[in-house]
Amino acid sequence: MIAHKAWLGAPLAALAGAAVVLAVFGLGPLNPQNQGWLLAGPLGPDPVQLWLGWSYFRHSPWLLPPGANPDYGMELGTAIYFADAIPLLALVFKALRGLVEVPQYVGPWLLACGLLQGFLGWRLAGLATRNPLARICGAGLLALQPMLINRMAGHTPLAGQWTLLAALLLALGRGHGAGQALRWALLLAVTALIHSYLIAMAMALWAADWLRRAWLERRRILLAEAVGVPLAVVAALWTGGFFLLRGGYDAGPGHDAGRYGTWNFDLLAFFDGGLWSGLLPDLPDPGHWEAGSSYLGLGGLLLLAAGLVALWRRPRPLPRRLWPLAGALLALLAFAITPHVTVGGRGGELFTLPDRVLAVAGMLRNAERMVWPLAYAMMLGAIALAARAWGGRRTGWLLLGLLALQWIDLQPGIERRHSFVAGAPAGVPQRLFDPFWPEAARVYAQVRAVPAANMGEGWESIARFAAQAGMPTDSVYMARVDEGRAAALRAKMAEVLRSGAYEPGTLYILRDAESLALARASHDPARDAILEADGYRVLAPGWQARPLAQR
Repeated sequence: MIAHKAWLGAPLAALAGAAVVLAVFGLGPLNPQNQGWLLAGPLGPDPVQLWLGWSYFRHSPWLLPPGANPDYGMELGTAIYFADAIPLLALVFKALRGLVEVPQYVGPWLLACGLLQGFLGWRLAGLATRNPLARICGAGLLALQPMLINRMAGHTPLAGQWTLLAALLLALGRGHGAGQALRWALLLAVTALIHSYLIAMAMALWAADWLRRAWLERRRILLAEAVGVPLAVVAALWTGGFFLLRGGYDAGPGHDAGRYGTWNFDLLAFFDGGLWSGLLPDLPDPGHWEAGSSYLGLGGLLLLAAGLVALWRRPRPLPRRLWPLAGALLALLAFAITPHVTVGGRGGELFTLPDRVLAVAGMLRNAERMVWPLAYAMMLGAIALAARAWGGRRTGWLLLGLLALQWIDLQPGIERRHSFVAGAPAGVPQRLFDPFWPEAARVYAQVRAVPAANMGEGWESIARFAAQAGMPTDSVYMARVDEGRAAALRAKMAEVLRSGAYEPGTLYILRDAESLALARASHDPARDAILEADGYRVLAPGWQARPLAQR
């Protein structure tokens, strides 16, 4: 009977994780043909960025590296990696494009993340107790977390937090030898092809596990792993096109609003109910866009409290084999806190880092995210302490009550995010309505937005028009952009407009008065047109001289 329950527990835990996804999104986004929900305004620009990157990538020829995506961004962005489009899936579905067309894979991805979060939560809880109820409810608490749901309704690649649970599972286990090295290499290669923040966290957990095993294994094996695992990560990053950027890894959207230290983890962030909680108050916080997403939920907080009570009742020191892991988690916490330390939004910079260090840390400037592994590890540790103090059966009933409380507490946050996609159209909503645009799509081969900029004025409308017309464009939103290339492109386009030597088959969207003035001075009114469509100033070279069949 117990074995039967144990077998049934894993799929039930996975379904619990999937239920979180369905509660937020419903069934509509699971259909790969349903694209409109990604372009709904409340979700923000990140899903649009992903959709655009994938829309170009899936139609482009294979290049080296395989993640190259030159038509989306042209000189500005050349890789699917920096469209935050989950390169792992983009590469797979592009390889299958002759067999199946997948306009969007984000909905299925989120469901898979929920299933894996629940399943791996079950596996992790199994390190603490064999009781099926405790394992299922423990997995449910690890899945019903604002830090996960928040990413599902916006920055969707970061919903892959199951990779952190998998890394914790490896780090907490007793694996060793070549098998453990291969497991880490596979997990980290997969994680590298999901998102850069996740691979940074997972690499820290791998380093801790490597140190744990250093005194158990032969030196030759450990040295081979120390070389082989990073090489697997580098190979995965190369495949996704990560190294095509060649600079600007600390740039991208938000770099002008702050740098490392701006998006810090407030010391009360785990307790800040914000817009998530229906039972706890909204605490003061630093006010940046990451703040409010680290709340553990009332069920999660009471789980930690139960763990402390259990530890008080049956004290036990942390096993020595877990010291490296604890050190890695604390290092990630320190990185998340940053030198700008705040408590309830109040505080200041304790010390100043050198500019060179800030530039390196700035690659992961949204530092609050780096606390995720610690949050999951603390909840898992609390489950282990409770099971040790009160047994698996009582812990199961305790976790069932906490899971129910968590669900009740998080209703405001869940309902709010559900409203983001409720009623969204299945098709791609139209952004540009002037009859000029479909005519231009028949005449021109590419679209320029001048001056070039990441997330420049009108980037989404212009890029969506270009994508649907199959035209390369430099009107983009990329996670990271080489500012040197952007400056060079701005200078190049200014010279093109100044000289009148327009690129063949190119439509120019003029974003500022200077570009408009240059175009007016250089264009030939008998041949070229400067017009306005949907509020955008457009230079259409050769528009007046186009064949009658195109008029």
